[in-house]
Amino acid sequence: MTNHYPIMFWALSFSILTLIHSSLWMNPSSLNWLMTYPMEIMNSQSNRSSGSHIKMFSSFVTALFLMIILINFMGLLPYTFSLSSHLVFTLSLGIPLWLSLIISSALYNPKSFTASLLPGGAPDWLNPFLVLIETISIIIRPITLSVRLAANMSAGHIVLGLIGIYTSSAMFTSMTFTIMLLFSQIIYLVFEVGICLIQAYIFCLLITLYSGDHS
Repeated sequence: MTNHYPIMFWALSFSILTLIHSSLWMNPSSLNWLMTYPMEIMNSQSNRSSGSHIKMFSSFVTALFLMIILINFMGLLPYTFSLSSHLVFTLSLGIPLWLSLIISSALYNPKSFTASLLPGGAPDWLNPFLVLIETISIIIRPITLSVRLAANMSAGHIVLGLIGIYTSSAMFTSMTFTIMLLFSQIIYLVFEVGICLIQAYIFCLLITLYSGDHS
């Protein structure tokens, strides 16, 4: 029975947040704003990047942003399999997206693509080293992109799980300590919701920045 107490406290935390923000779910205009605002953010971000000339790139980044947010939120549900905290999932997103931009740029304008590996005005004796450094920095982009998302989401889920376990154990010893832990869990849950949004935004922001290298 002890293993079921963390689930109870997770459910209680979600129910309290739902009651506090009930107007958000009952008011259609607020719900409509909640759906359209992320789209406006990513549309403006992708349109400012130099990769905006890629056909349907803005719509793709917006859909990717909403998908990552949804997956991150689903990972906050008690004892569910969190996709975004596993490298298998994040790498399966990061590598194809990065590779598609590289291949598209190389095929669209090979001269400009190869020229971008060498900064302008560099001394001749530094050219081989600069090309090597730039190539390495491009190669590690999907790794850093994927590891950042997985690491941040995993850390939050571990902390939430530990708080739930400690809360379920403390209810047999001290009710005051249990209430304090439950309150801490609610606060951290709100913080983790913000992390889900921020990490989704950073992931898509880096994709738009990488698209700026598209010739």
